Amino acid sequence: MSNITLITGSTLGGAEYVADHLSELLEQDGHSTEVINHANLSELNIDSIWLFVCSTHGAGDFPDNIQPFISQLTAQKPDLSALKYGVIGLGDSSYDTFCAAGINIDNLLNSLHAMKLGERLDIDISQHSVPEDAAESWFVEWKKHLCSKN
Repeated sequence: MSNITLITGSTLGGAEYVADHLSELLEQDGHSTEVINHANLSELNIDSIWLFVCSTHGAGDFPDNIQPFISQLTAQKPDLSALKYGVIGLGDSSYDTFCAAGINIDNLLNSLHAMKLGERLDIDISQHSVPEDAAESWFVEWKKHLCSKN
């Protein structure tokens, strides 16, 4: 089974709730998980699959708890070609910066040569009052990538 590190970017806790819920589902399937709410690049295992769950804050900004990690990635530009990852973005589609933080994480990891597993999920909180439900529906398909030989 896989080791999955769920990295959150959260202002009001929605992304943390989604990560905690998916962590439980992954563990039920026999995977090993760790949820990290304040990631530090030097402390993360590149052999683990990274699943980002990130809200968009303000005018398309990253939440405070993930900004230092994003700054580390941007400044250090590590070669992440051995890394597999997934991204879930949370946002409100009434804003023109809908899920910008999730999109920006996806683009950053791609530029560092990481390999994305499946498609990014953008959750519209104006349509899904319980974002865990939308994430769980997406997760059914996404978890198939965990067992594939990429």
